[in-house]
Amino acid sequence: MAAPQKKDPNKYSKNADIEADTLFKTLTSLGGILLLLIGLVGIAMEFFKDGGWLKTALGWLFDSTTHMMFIPVIIFVLWLLNRWMSSAAIGEKKKSGDVPMYIMMALGAFYIFRLVTTGGF
Repeated sequence: MAAPQKKDPNKYSKNADIEADTLFKTLTSLGGILLLLIGLVGIAMEFFKDGGWLKTALGWLFDSTTHMMFIPVIIFVLWLLNRWMSSAAIGEKKKSGDVPMYIMMALGAFYIFRLVTTGGF
């Protein structure tokens, strides 16, 4: 039978000096999340509407056997992107993993601009 482990009575004392975020930082984080969500919704609408990007891309890809030869290339490029954006080791965080988030935030800003100027997505 394993011996019981000792409990540290001051387990959370190292966090005693942590301050809450400011209102400005909280609002900018909320704005970033909203931009990201709007970007995701906008891309989903572009992909799945009638005659959208997904239907067009799959139609082109399966149009001929020559185009179907791009499937292994596409899989390889996606694998390379995954390797580039994934963390190298436990505890390490690469900044390249944030690139998709910033792209989605930029797309969210684009879709908000398009909504304001044209009245729709």
